Amino acid sequence: MFTGIIEEIGSVKRISIGGKSGSLEISAKKVLEGSKVGDSIAVNGVCLTVTSLSPSSFTADVMAETLRRSSLASLSVGSGVNLERAMAADGRFGGHIVSGHIDGTGTISKMQKEENAVWVHIKASSEILNLIVEKGSIAIDGISLTVAGVNESEFSVSIIPHTSKETTLLSKKPGDIVNLENDIIGKYLQKLVSLQSFGSSQNDSAKDDKFLSWLSED
Repeated sequence: MFTGIIEEIGSVKRISIGGKSGSLEISAKKVLEGSKVGDSIAVNGVCLTVTSLSPSSFTADVMAETLRRSSLASLSVGSGVNLERAMAADGRFGGHIVSGHIDGTGTISKMQKEENAVWVHIKASSEILNLIVEKGSIAIDGISLTVAGVNESEFSVSIIPHTSKETTLLSKKPGDIVNLENDIIGKYLQKLVSLQSFGSSQNDSAKDDKFLSWLSED
């Protein structure tokens, strides 16, 4: 589990993609401290498992499903990436619950400066937008952010100078793709509601069948 509080910006050192899967080597410093093979590190919000370590980098495998759902396939050598180690049991919970399992991607449509902040507008699918609420949480490239506005086609966040300095988000431009992870609480609630609705429809159907059977007996 992660919190969406980025620890450092790393750099893609090597990309080895064959077919629909492969591996990434990321140059880093802070996230290497205390890390070992088998640990999880979020790269632009994608939970990856460390397969090897060097004094200045780590390597992780990337499977086909990850490349399909995320923007990792668009990375190139030298690309900056947001990095966060899995949350320690005694750590501070500064952001929100982030699983590192990407729901999909969005496209930056507009960026507007307002005083000391920058508004970032992101277009996304209805499946993702349906789980976004104003003043709720969303992870964008692994960054825990508060939703400032949402409509039927896009949502927006406001980026403060600290977030700008500590992450890669404002290095992007309109048209760039970002990884999105909805608030996991909203996803669980959606699942529970759908199960309840399904159960109700099943009960109604059973009642209708029983009534029709009773009519046919007469």
